[in-house]
Amino acid sequence: MSTTSLSIFDLRPGNTILDRFLLRAPLRENGIASTFEVEDADGGAIRELQVFPAGLFEGPEQASEFAGKLEPWTHVEVPALQQVHSVQALDDGTVVILADLPEGQELRALMESQDRMDPGDVISLVTPILNGLDVIHGQGLIHGDIKPAAIFSSGVGGEGRLVDGGVTPAMWAAKHLGTRTALIGTPFYAPIEQFTGDSPDELSDLYNLATVMYEMLTGVLPWSGTGYIEVFQSKMQETPPSMSLRAPDAEVPRALEEAVARGLFASRRKRYPSAEAFLEGLSEAVAKG
Repeated sequence: MSTTSLSIFDLRPGNTILDRFLLRAPLRENGIASTFEVEDADGGAIRELQVFPAGLFEGPEQASEFAGKLEPWTHVEVPALQQVHSVQALDDGTVVILADLPEGQELRALMESQDRMDPGDVISLVTPILNGLDVIHGQGLIHGDIKPAAIFSSGVGGEGRLVDGGVTPAMWAAKHLGTRTALIGTPFYAPIEQFTGDSPDELSDLYNLATVMYEMLTGVLPWSGTGYIEVFQSKMQETPPSMSLRAPDAEVPRALEEAVARGLFASRRKRYPSAEAFLEGLSEAVAKG
């Protein structure tokens, strides 16, 4: 890529930017980046380009640090995680990430098309994701913000695939926020320790995913409240509300509910210690029926 600069006026469908990428259409938003479907002149592939504006950073040096934190993701080749091809900070402090175009649709859109999902379909979707998390956690990488908008699927019964891997932890580190600071992530899906300042880690990834599973199975989030404080207070209870309480019409096998609940305990010590353990818990639940 050419090390140059970008402005918001460059980011229009039909424009070619960085002498290489034809912007075909705007895609998803994650709150801090503009994402586009692009045609890559280098080979003609249709891919995804994320653009993090220079104004997001205190200067080019911080932008370069952010890009450097994300560079290890270019070496991750796991089917359940979006393939990242390159990460670069431009001269003006803009950061661009070139990645595979996610197939299917956001899980959020899939969930909104039905009240709740069949337990078997939920297991099919999360199993490859947990296998992928097991791999990246072994490499010292953290996704950092798993939620329905960060999961894509080909449809009901399809496997899930994570996007935006590492963006939240990389932003946390590049801004030198340390280990104690305000919550970075999505409150409804974040564990309670992140509300009090802990940075995302392996267990927060598992907590995020357990929250998504609860929501898929019941059609509602486990935690009540509409604002930051209310959600925090709701998460202070040791165990999540029973699925029958939050969604009386949901038919979730007891063993599966218990397996999901273990990922949502307030106490870190009582949660699954690893993605592998979470997988084992789900496998045992399925065997019990």
